[in-house]
Amino acid sequence: MNEHPAYEVLRPVTEAAGVVLADNPSGMTLDGTNSWVLRAPGHRGCIVVDPGPDEAHHLDRLREHGPVELILLTHHHLDHSEAARPFAELTGAPVRALDPQLCLGAEGLGAGEAVGAAGLDVRVLATPGHTMDSLCFVVDGDGSVLTGDTVLGRGTTVLGDHHGALGDYLRSLERLAALPAGTRLLPGHGPDLPDAPETARQYLAHREQRLEQVREALRSLPRDPEPRQVVEVVYADVDESLWPAADISVAAQLEYLREG
Repeated sequence: MNEHPAYEVLRPVTEAAGVVLADNPSGMTLDGTNSWVLRAPGHRGCIVVDPGPDEAHHLDRLREHGPVELILLTHHHLDHSEAARPFAELTGAPVRALDPQLCLGAEGLGAGEAVGAAGLDVRVLATPGHTMDSLCFVVDGDGSVLTGDTVLGRGTTVLGDHHGALGDYLRSLERLAALPAGTRLLPGHGPDLPDAPETARQYLAHREQRLEQVREALRSLPRDPEPRQVVEVVYADVDESLWPAADISVAAQLEYLREG
């Protein structure tokens, strides 16, 4: 595992997967967006997952690892998908995602579908929660899963954006927790991790802890508080620059508790 891979250099992670880090670091993207290059050993063509931001140098470096047979998107957020169309134009590769509006030259992906390209079978897991169109990709035979923003290599995931929901997200984490032990986690941001199911279980425990903190905060706040009122209590130890993201997650938690 490498905490800080160099920008634009392909770093091999598994037999079938290597990562090229985009130069777009921020509080939300950590070191930047991980663009994943997948191919079976000895296979010339590749799959690119999440080409990332539309930055010419990044796309040129990704293209060097081609020929690109297929572009896959984990979800619609621009730090993952903005470059999909220009990269497709550069490479001639089709783009596939859950949302048909993101696709180019191919149909939308379906849950449980097995996508064959670059000598690999890539299985599609529907994992809504971070967004409703979030997907994970299991690389069969490689012992790895690409998680986009559903599970990160460091920190936790913002919920609720574009109708993401906590109930959906908890079920998505349970789906990841059911993968074989030792399945390597290849995230959209942050370092790869050795055991995706164990990380998913840690995420589940963290979400339950946060829910209990929200329940406790509600006991001392006026009826039907705004998310920011809860954030000020539950996230008091978090840098205030991250509170807008926490607002989104707390809104999802409040909705989940109201429905529960």
